Amino acid sequence: MEKLGLKSVGLNLQTAVVLVLGSTLLETIGLILIENYSFIDAFYMSVITISTVGFGEVEPLTPTGRLFISIMILINIGVVAYALAAFSFYVIEGKLFEQMENSRMQNRVNALRDHTIICGFGRYGREVVRHLIQQKQPFVIIEENEEKFSLPEFEDEDLLYVIGDATRDEILVEAGVAQANSLITALNDDSDNLFIVLSAKELNAGLRIVSRAHQARSRQKLRKAGANHVIMPEQIGGFYMATLISKPGAVEFFSYVTNELDSDIGFEEIRYDQLPDKLRGKQLLDLGLRLHSGVNVIGHRLTGGKYDVNPSPETIMEPGGSFIAVGSQPQILALRKYLKIT
Repeated sequence: MEKLGLKSVGLNLQTAVVLVLGSTLLETIGLILIENYSFIDAFYMSVITISTVGFGEVEPLTPTGRLFISIMILINIGVVAYALAAFSFYVIEGKLFEQMENSRMQNRVNALRDHTIICGFGRYGREVVRHLIQQKQPFVIIEENEEKFSLPEFEDEDLLYVIGDATRDEILVEAGVAQANSLITALNDDSDNLFIVLSAKELNAGLRIVSRAHQARSRQKLRKAGANHVIMPEQIGGFYMATLISKPGAVEFFSYVTNELDSDIGFEEIRYDQLPDKLRGKQLLDLGLRLHSGVNVIGHRLTGGKYDVNPSPETIMEPGGSFIAVGSQPQILALRKYLKIT
């Protein structure tokens, strides 16, 4: 059976409030004009009339005044009945508490800065959430089906989410797209992912976007739309399984170092804009990364997007480039402290 809402039965709490206030104001003005009551006396009479408490008249009413009050009493019976019905339905259906929770959730989302927006809470979306929770990264989920958030695995997590269609601009705005620094779209439909990439890039040109794709022909379209990275899970899975046959030791080691639950090894990307001014333009050897933290730099991302593996000590990072460092978790923390990376 379809669950009834306030609109489906013609009840609206906001309308009820407007009717009560309007009736009170109308009676107040009427008593001032007809009976020459002061504002306080007229307002008092209006309140005791609409509340039906049965108190006596402030001053004796003229015949015209009694006729006016009689009409207002009849009107107020309908107004009060509607207001009570609307409020009761609102509470019984849980809409009042739902609205309060939605308001609390939206306030928390509005307070976020430099967070990640995850579009879709399916298999891949949930995997993304698991890792962001482990990394203590702020994020907001956009999902149409609210029931997905009742999974036992996440019942102890105070997840931030927006219920709605991520292809709609207003939903992306609710998720704080203007203040976000990255977005991951993991929907099942490539056209939906493409639409989200286009909309998100228009709302925040500096947004870093990672998109899922099912078909190879969608990859180029997503990249042209503004996605920084396009991931094809099936292709990655196939490559992973084939490499387990040809180079099992290498793959098992990589799986170990990338599993944060079992491994103490981590990776860190050091971007040019994260370097203190005094370290910019210096050779890798002079940066003192290994000296102050113990990490090893295993890759250099060039400005064109290509990578130099095991860069030489004379390598200089240019604007737009970055170094990829590997080390234990204490070493990674020491690196962030040394470079003052938050």
